[in-house]
Amino acid sequence: MVAATPSADSDFASRSARALAFAGSFVVCLLAGGVLAITLMGQGHGPRYTLELPDSAGAPAGPPAKARAAAPDPAQDIAPPAAIGPITKPVHAGRALLADPALVQNTPQGPLPRIADDGRKPMTAYAAPASGARKFKIAILVGGLGVSASATQAAIANLPAAVTLGFAPYAGDVGDWVGTARARGHEVVLQIPMEPFDFPDSDPGPHTLRAGITEEANIERLHWSLSRFTGYAGVTNLLGQRFLSDSAALSPVLSDLARRGLYFLDNGTASQSVAPATATQVGLPAAQSGGSLDSIQSALEIDRRLLELETQARANGSAVGSAFLYPVSVARIAAWAKGLEARGFVLVPVSAIVNAPKQ
Repeated sequence: MVAATPSADSDFASRSARALAFAGSFVVCLLAGGVLAITLMGQGHGPRYTLELPDSAGAPAGPPAKARAAAPDPAQDIAPPAAIGPITKPVHAGRALLADPALVQNTPQGPLPRIADDGRKPMTAYAAPASGARKFKIAILVGGLGVSASATQAAIANLPAAVTLGFAPYAGDVGDWVGTARARGHEVVLQIPMEPFDFPDSDPGPHTLRAGITEEANIERLHWSLSRFTGYAGVTNLLGQRFLSDSAALSPVLSDLARRGLYFLDNGTASQSVAPATATQVGLPAAQSGGSLDSIQSALEIDRRLLELETQARANGSAVGSAFLYPVSVARIAAWAKGLEARGFVLVPVSAIVNAPKQ
């Protein structure tokens, strides 16, 4: 009786099965080793805040050497600013007041703004001077400063002094940039990170105010941002479409800002914002931008939106617009402002619109 011999096909299948089994075992070993390494070594990844901006070639010199050297690379993680020590004497940036002990509540976290015992408020003490001309008033906020060194430098150097500048609270040298801006005559506002509708896909960064957390947690996050630097007359939102649409979450935050003598500017990017009505309820001076001037980043579109601001100012006596520090935005706003007064308008800081009596 002759024993049957396996066919070539079955022999090949057997060898293939053994090879697959060996490969599978090898992959499992690699995965197990990776898990063990992570367990032993740990992971130190914290929250990231990155803001990519195009550099502006040939930006004029101006910021202090310390600020230029320490400015973070926008493509890298932003090192948070260290807590500022107690403010015990007035601090000036050129002729502009940057910090006044009477307007500061010193805390372990850093200086928080407050209303002075004599009634003076940060929103007036740190406001930039406004023209007294009896013309239609236009205020413009340009935000996003303090993260990209070259873009911040170009905005401060090239924008008219009456343009209000918004600084995010994250860069380690943000106080140096604020000092430079104040010395150049700009009014400054602090951009508070607030929750957008598509959070966390769009994430304004650590310490974001959120609609789904407690009032105490939001106030703690607010105070962290407020204590990063001094010299700002008011605050505005960094993103925040969802947070600004929730009056229950927003009201305690705006109440705290009112008690500290600040103003609030709604930058106009949240179509469902309840900020103006809520600010009125809590007694907070506020203004609302008519919308973004550069949602479409083209010179033609930005010029068109600037002309719309003029139309709004003629109809209402004043108007507010907001933009980001894109090079095209900075260039178009600077060019538009040169002939503004000849057309019957005056460019003013945001505080002049907030404080102006209603028409």
